[in-house]
Amino acid sequence: MSKPVIAALCLSLFAHAALAQSEPPTAEAPPEQILVVGQKPGPGLWKVTKDDHVMWVFGTYAPLPKKMEWRSQQVENIIAQSQEMLTAPYAELGVGFLRSLTLLPFMIGMDKNPDGKTLHDLLPADTYERWLVLRKKYLKDDADYDRKRPFFVAGELTEKAAGAAGLSLGKDVRDKLLKLAKQNNVKITPVKLELPVDSPVKAVRDFKKSTLDDVACLARTIDLLETDVSAYQARANAWAKGDIAGIRALDFSEQDSACSHAVEESTVMKERGLTDIDARVRKYWLETAGKALAANRSTFAVLPIERIVGKDSYLAALEAQGYKVEQPE
Repeated sequence: MSKPVIAALCLSLFAHAALAQSEPPTAEAPPEQILVVGQKPGPGLWKVTKDDHVMWVFGTYAPLPKKMEWRSQQVENIIAQSQEMLTAPYAELGVGFLRSLTLLPFMIGMDKNPDGKTLHDLLPADTYERWLVLRKKYLKDDADYDRKRPFFVAGELTEKAAGAAGLSLGKDVRDKLLKLAKQNNVKITPVKLELPVDSPVKAVRDFKKSTLDDVACLARTIDLLETDVSAYQARANAWAKGDIAGIRALDFSEQDSACSHAVEESTVMKERGLTDIDARVRKYWLETAGKALAANRSTFAVLPIERIVGKDSYLAALEAQGYKVEQPE
């Protein structure tokens, strides 16, 4: 029960898939209308080596086609031969299980705007009219959404739009990788950076009273969903087919920046030293990967695909440290 009970003040750190705001593909030809179905291997494996030790890196992506079944014989064989699996890295509030249970009553209403404000009060008039169109299209025209913070609305709107496009935000691929590791008695190492919070109840109360600079988050989401839901489809297709060139051609630079900024730059976060989270998670993963490479002849690691081919590539950082990195063909 780790992520479901995390306070919303850190929600942006753990909900990247649900809030993935992405630039549409720049190719002149329209993207495929989807979707890849049946059994697909996904991308090949990146290979990181130093001396006679190797780490194989598998890039994950969401959302993916609902009817797609993932299977890769190469991945199955390599997991079976490995001594350790590193999960995808993430940050989590270090409040503990029992303390997280005590937070639940205080978290009620965290998604609501303070002072009873609505989206009509917060959004520019033209943006609000565009929001109403998408609310009707994807959210059953439920007026209750107008009382929610723009940050939360952006996440739910994105998830529903992805579903309407034939995509799922499920974690089937990740779960299957974990199952394969367990079947082969491979050590599973969660790459989890814990963020200590001395008074989580006070943090939740402060968050509920605080305002967020999250109008841009919802406005950005509206821009993307109005113009090009097919951007999600293009990425899903590229991943499912293992099209590395296609994956590299897609721009990850704007992914959820407006939404993560809204929370990470909030007073609640800054007062508790919860800043520069992406950089801290990256540093922690690099340290963990270095230890695994030194300890094991073969390591299997899972990373979101944008952490592999994006501008802040984790593997590029390993290469700069002297490791040899080879991409799949």
